[in-house]
Amino acid sequence: MSAEDIIGLYERHAAAFDAQRGRGLMERAWLARFTALIPPGGAVLDLGCGMGEPIAAHLIGLGFRVTGVDSAPSLLALCRTRFPGQEWVLADMRGLDLGRRYDGILAWDSFFHLDHADQRAIFAVFARHAAPGAALMFTSGPSEGVALGCFEGETLHHASLSPAEYRALLAGHGFAVLDHRAEDPECGGHTIWLARRDGAQATSAG
Repeated sequence: MSAEDIIGLYERHAAAFDAQRGRGLMERAWLARFTALIPPGGAVLDLGCGMGEPIAAHLIGLGFRVTGVDSAPSLLALCRTRFPGQEWVLADMRGLDLGRRYDGILAWDSFFHLDHADQRAIFAVFARHAAPGAALMFTSGPSEGVALGCFEGETLHHASLSPAEYRALLAGHGFAVLDHRAEDPECGGHTIWLARRDGAQATSAG
């Protein structure tokens, strides 16, 4: 299975994904760092929002205005039912242009399903939706390559660029890296990038 098949996989198995996705919010500490960079009541763009739980739900509970983007209609239908006061957009994040800028952009466990070329191109999507000083957080793989997982008996595609290339892409699109952790043991082994738009001072070599 390639990256092109991911949309169909999540649509076919939306109910299973909803049932199996943990709600324990192991991401809490990183989300706290992300939201600390966003003004109260600010607007957050959640790319690959899934069914909106637990991450979008957490952000909504903190008073942020969430625009969730996903390419699986069944998952977005769950978002609209559970969180009708927010905006849920059926779209592919690749080439996305909503004509608006956000105080925070999140691509948690979504961006890494794209192939290498699409990952490089998505940084322009991040940049055109980022307000001055906007926070950006996404997950990737720990090193360059492709990894194949499995969900509901189907192959699940993941890809990653090298850390050096991610840093170069962020810098080239006006983002400064605030922190980077590879396979963080306190966050389920996620590899996480936290950055800020428009020349924010980096605070960690990562």
